[in-house]
Amino acid sequence: MTVRFALIGVVASDMAASLAFYRRLGLEFPEGAETLPHAEAALPGGLTLALDTEETVRSFHPSWRPPAAGGRLSLAFRCGSPREVDARYEDLVGAGYRGELKPWDAVWGQRYATVLDPDGNGVDLYAPLPAAE
Repeated sequence: MTVRFALIGVVASDMAASLAFYRRLGLEFPEGAETLPHAEAALPGGLTLALDTEETVRSFHPSWRPPAAGGRLSLAFRCGSPREVDARYEDLVGAGYRGELKPWDAVWGQRYATVLDPDGNGVDLYAPLPAAE
């Protein structure tokens, strides 16, 4: 059997808050998932984003503890344009999520910004910049 990367797992301290955040970015989770210990959203390319409550993780890993601040996980969402990076960032920050890095034009040719999900994971928003003429 061939091994294939298939799932990104995120541990949520507050399932409802995490679902609201990722739904705001366009991911589709089942209705009523706020009360579930585990929820999944299909991602492009056949990947899955799975959210598990802390209690769920402790049910099979009793000594699990949340990582120290400045987590090691970052997710990135490609936006349709540099203007959409700005709009998504403003939408999320306006909804009360913490902006980590305001939108800027990165030297590698992308409009880039970072917000934090409810558990402090970095979520990058990016889009290619128009080619310089």
